[in-house]
Amino acid sequence: MAGLYHLARLNESWFRLDKPLVSAFIERWRPETHTFHMPFGECTITLQDVAYHLGLPIDGQYLFGDKSGTCLHIRWLPYVARLEDMGQYSWGSAALSWLYRCMCRVANRNVVKLAGPLQLLQSWIFWRFPGFRPDGYDVFHWPLAWRWGGYQPSLSNKGPRVANWRLRIDLLQLGDFLWMLYSLAEVVQVVHPEILDPRHMTLWRATTALIYFAVIEWHPVDRVLPQFGGVQGRPRATLNIDFLMSKDGRGRDRWFPLSLQSWHMHWSDRAQHVLQFDIVPDPGPSHEYLDWWYQHGRRFLSPELLLGDPRRAAIPAQVIERVPGRRPEMDQLPDVLENRRVARRQCVGTRSSQREWIWLEEAIDVMERRGGDVGEVVPEVVVGGTRVQEEVVTGMTGDPMMVIAVEMGSGTLGAQVVIVEEVAVGE
Repeated sequence: MAGLYHLARLNESWFRLDKPLVSAFIERWRPETHTFHMPFGECTITLQDVAYHLGLPIDGQYLFGDKSGTCLHIRWLPYVARLEDMGQYSWGSAALSWLYRCMCRVANRNVVKLAGPLQLLQSWIFWRFPGFRPDGYDVFHWPLAWRWGGYQPSLSNKGPRVANWRLRIDLLQLGDFLWMLYSLAEVVQVVHPEILDPRHMTLWRATTALIYFAVIEWHPVDRVLPQFGGVQGRPRATLNIDFLMSKDGRGRDRWFPLSLQSWHMHWSDRAQHVLQFDIVPDPGPSHEYLDWWYQHGRRFLSPELLLGDPRRAAIPAQVIERVPGRRPEMDQLPDVLENRRVARRQCVGTRSSQREWIWLEEAIDVMERRGGDVGEVVPEVVVGGTRVQEEVVTGMTGDPMMVIAVEMGSGTLGAQVVIVEEVAVGE
């Protein structure tokens, strides 16, 4: 089986996007955590949601798609050449990875149009937030996104409607979100047994890389444990994958199967990264979490005049009585920060050609392999005919800083020039 049968059925009963609603929710999306920041805490779309709303398989080989719905990219051909083999791929993780990336782009850049499987986002909103559901859609089908077939939102007054949705989100309380949605009787009655295969269900709780060709995103289950029946304690520091956000498979990124191989291996070992935590009758955030969230989370986006200042609202009594959550054990991966060499080039100036600036990269490589005490002057070295000298000094913050002085000979770039760049020692 190709594993796409349930998704294909949705084409018969698709629905239009409520753009103001979707826009108001994307305002709440934080790329640092891959979660929506709400007044009551964090929530997000997980692999479990993809399985229930779109009926896509989760377990399988990672997928290397094109955001256009009108053509087939040539890199898809190996995956559709043999239809009987299509079921071996993890279509669900690819769909979620692409949705994460699209929402992260809108949050970080000036993007006019949003791509991605936004019907998944809207169906998730309607199911998880009962107060936001449209009236008259009470017949359940499988997959769950089928329920909203034929939905036609209003297309007028987009600006005021965005502000209205923003205010309604700001006024949400802890009980307005369904943590354990899929244990409801109406959902259990229509769920397809194929989705409940243990090899798929186990991965719903995996903190792992989500892969969609060159797109690598992170599945943050540890920040939304109540969606799986647990108690949310204060989370660990987020994994910084800013560098991966710049990868799109174009230009120098075209060799991503090799450069991102370590992340592909992480998905291959996905079964080893499934979180183990206690399942409780009353899942939700702990007192410790809400106390931290009320101090540090950005809970409200509307003006105070409209909100009546709910910032001083007390933690609900049921949360105080809830047992503290046990932080699940998980591997801590190293952060993947932005490429520092790109930032250095920007500090030096505009690169006119690779030939003219290749010596600077070589000089930085030489200097990074050296060390020294504060005040020590290292003899000059010659890289590509250019004299380079470094000195370890004390920076403005009191930390040791390495000053690299580069003297460029006359040539196509002009007369004698001295470039000074600060690099933190030990980086």
